[in-house]
Parts: sequence; structure tokens; C-alpha cells
Amino acid sequence: MKLLYRKLAKPFLFRMDAEKAHHLVIDGLHSARRVPGVPAAMRAMYGVSESPELAMDLFGLHFPHPIGLAAGLDKNAKAVDMFANIGFGFAEVGTVTPKGQAGNELPRLFRLPPDQALVNRMGFNNEGTDAMAARLAKLKQHAIPIAVNIGKNKVTPNELAHEDYRACIKALYTYGDFFVVNISSPNTPDLRALQHGNELQLLLSTVMEEMNIQAKASGTKRKSVLVKIAPDMTDEQLAYTVETIYASGVNGIIATNTTLSREGLTHPNAREAGGLSGKPLTERSTEVIREVYRLTGGKLPIIGSGGIFTADDAYDKIRAGASLIEVYSALIYRGPALLKELTKGLKERLRKDGFSSVIEAVGAEHRS
Repeated sequence: MKLLYRKLAKPFLFRMDAEKAHHLVIDGLHSARRVPGVPAAMRAMYGVSESPELAMDLFGLHFPHPIGLAAGLDKNAKAVDMFANIGFGFAEVGTVTPKGQAGNELPRLFRLPPDQALVNRMGFNNEGTDAMAARLAKLKQHAIPIAVNIGKNKVTPNELAHEDYRACIKALYTYGDFFVVNISSPNTPDLRALQHGNELQLLLSTVMEEMNIQAKASGTKRKSVLVKIAPDMTDEQLAYTVETIYASGVNGIIATNTTLSREGLTHPNAREAGGLSGKPLTERSTEVIREVYRLTGGKLPIIGSGGIFTADDAYDKIRAGASLIEVYSALIYRGPALLKELTKGLKERLRKDGFSSVIEAVGAEHRS
């Protein structure tokens, strides 16, 4: 299956403009889900069977294994029910904003093949909450947990940003299994300023207030909320941000979003503006995970994201403190066979270290 992607699909997709290839994949998965036999065939080729050593219960949800899809690939929840079929343990959709918006000017997505990286300046292009709600409403159930990643519209000033996040929760609370507050994309002007100070406190108190209102209205326990942070903060900024997030009562942190750093890159596309994802982010995102775990005493669950290409990358993040992990760029470069490789490799590393469950490995390096 690895050869199928590497020899056929990838050369074809990599000859196309990066964003056109992106849309082709998502639209293809969207169409394939309705073709009799195709979902089952995808499951047979790429699906990952649940195994007790990798399964985890977290955020009031069951995860068959800890490897999920990061936000950004399926911005409009078009292919949600196919992600389990190609091996994911959970998936994030979005980032979605209250009103649909076109995002930044084209071109805005660039590959850096020798660096195994991507640069994007998409700018939260999406169809808005109503379109996402309509799609998710058609799903009878989720085969894997689905997170909804929420953001603000570009035209909304920061002092009113909290109302955009509230609007997203109002529209989508029923349909997401958990929610991610995105305040760390570098591609919406001034968005990252929301990671600090009174703006962060106001934003998170508004988010938690609306989550509680929706939970009460539905007569169920409140769904979990995580905050996605940037990798480019100083130690002091990170400490303050984590302290504010922890005090707000949210349920976890995603570390990290894309980076503005261009250190060590060789491809000419490194000159493009936007957020960098992929292999160059591997070490920095693990450092941030390690520090967030230390700052919170391991009491706030972390989803690790950034540069996970191998089972060692995944395991390093888990040992540094991540309970779950997410991939994106590696999927583009390695294809869907990646999920089987990562889960198989994680099980081997757990056995080697004498762990009977991935839960035992979370934060292990802090205890050794």
C-alpha cells in the first residue's frame, strides 16, 4: 500500500499546484464515501484495528489509538466519515469561522520536498459554521471522535473576537465531540495576540461560558475544549499563556501550530510568507510539549502536533507529555499507510520499554 501512494498517487499529486491537489484529495474522499464498496476497500487497505495497548479514554471520549488528523486538511467537514477508514484514531475539522470567507490570495500553499515541509498562508478559508453544521448533521454517528477547530473572521477586530468563538460554539456544539480554540495561526492578522494578557482571559471565559450554556440546554455533561498554541513564544510568554489557559478551566492544550521560523531550510519556497509545518517543526513542538507538561504538572492533557513522520517522533512526543498526537504534513509526504506504520511502531516501542499501555508512557521522561 505504501508503494501505491509513493509510486502512483504522490507523483501525480506533486505535479499539481499544492492547493489544487489538496482539494482533489478532500473532494475525492467526499465522493468516495458514497460509492458502494469503496469505504470497505479503504478500510481493508489502510484501516487500523483497535488494540488495547493503544486505546485511550480521554475528554469523556474513546480513542481507538492516539494518532489523529490535525486541523487544516478538512476545513469544511467534507470527508469526516472517511478518516476512520484510512486509519485515524480521531480527526479535527476546520478551522471554521462564523461566516464563510475566501482566505488569502492564491497561491497560498507551498511544498518544500527536500525539507519535508509545507508553508501555508491560507487565512482560515472556509464555508462558515452553517455549512459545516449542515454536513455534520447528516452523520448518524462518528466512527472516531471529531474535534471542531474554531476561529475568528478576518474582519472581526480582536476586541470582539470572543463573540466569533461564541458564535462558532452556538452553531456547532451539537455536532462536535470536542472543540479546539485556534488562537495561534500566523495567517490571520493579530490573531496570535489573543494568546496573551486580558484578551486571552476574556476569550476563554466567554468560550467556557458558552460551552456551559450549550451543555445545560442539551441536558448533558459539557464537552471538552482545548486551546491550540504557537511554537514561537518565549519561555516567559509560554509560561504566562499556559497559566492563563490552566486557570480558565479548559480541558487541554494542543502543542503546536505552525511556525514562522525558517531555520535550516533548503528549498526556495522557504521565502514564502506563512506558517511552516512538517519535519523542521519536530524538535520545537516536542520542546513545547515537554514544557507545557512540566508547567502543569501533567494535570492538563496535551495533544502533540508538529513534524511527526516516524514512530520515534510520535513516541518522543508521548514520552514528553502528549496523550494524543496529530499528523498533517507527513500524510502529504508519506500517504495513508503512515497510520499503520506509526501504530505498529508505537506498540513495538511500548513493549521495548515494558509499558503495557500508551497511557503509562505519557510523560515518562519526566519520571525517569
